[in-house]
Amino acid sequence: MRAAQIVEPGRPPVAADLPVPVGGPGETLVEVVAAPVTPLDLLCASGTSYFGRPRTPYVPGVQGAGIADGRPVWFATTAGMAPGDGSMAQTAAVPARDLVELPAGADPVEVAALGLSAVAAHMALTWRGELAPGEQVVVLGAGGVVGQAAVQIARTAGARRVVAGARSPTAAERARRAGADAVVALDTGDVATLAARFAEACDGPADLVLDPLFGVPAAAAAHALRAGGRWVNLGSSADETCPIGSSTLRGRSLRLLGYTNNELTPEQRAASIAFVAGQSVAGRLSVAHERVPLEECAAAWTRQAAGAASGRIVLVPGASS
Repeated sequence: MRAAQIVEPGRPPVAADLPVPVGGPGETLVEVVAAPVTPLDLLCASGTSYFGRPRTPYVPGVQGAGIADGRPVWFATTAGMAPGDGSMAQTAAVPARDLVELPAGADPVEVAALGLSAVAAHMALTWRGELAPGEQVVVLGAGGVVGQAAVQIARTAGARRVVAGARSPTAAERARRAGADAVVALDTGDVATLAARFAEACDGPADLVLDPLFGVPAAAAAHALRAGGRWVNLGSSADETCPIGSSTLRGRSLRLLGYTNNELTPEQRAASIAFVAGQSVAGRLSVAHERVPLEECAAAWTRQAAGAASGRIVLVPGASS
């Protein structure tokens, strides 16, 4: 079979001929239809992540979509985090517990593009953030996959207004296409300037900030929150630290909440994937993505790592170059 293979950490994968895997106890063989190139894949393959240096060579891909026993499924793997191969191959051996059956009509490429990023948006908003109908939400990093998904999910969950924060004109356009009511340009490192922009974009104090950025953008958005407002952090794309004053947190009794997909139970993750797929089928959830043949994995990986792709790249083993 054809597969992408990481031969050396820190270098892009290469397309290679590998033996078809043999399913072990409790595993199911999946005919892979779509495998996204995600930030976690890039991190794991760098050899410098908190998971340690991966055992090479290995097939990357922490998630994908395909066919198992005649059923359309989404699946997760631990490729790069633990020994073993992942989704970027024509066939993958996957523990049965990590399969989620997809609804009829689901587009596997779209579901793969959404994947765990959309799960993070969904669960951070609803489970951790306790979003209620009629609330006003600020979504930072709204041009990324998490952000695009969050804007749409907040809308379908009944948010009365969704204000997006975007770091580039392209990201701002994606946020608008996702349905944001207003978009704040995150093009300055001055907290006061950004805080004033959020105050102007919001219709009164916000109830919830969804934050995959941290840093200056999060500090500014926090000023838009009402007393008792919630701030859910699920990433640090802008900075590992945040210049927020104690008086802001204490004076408004803000709730700062952390979120990670790793905290979800298998049942929670499966339910969220089912929700995400269902919203996709209904036409209420989509993100910018590229469909790229598996044979072009090296160039695709490099473009995704450099931020030069037009959206989340999804490798398609069955497509021709």
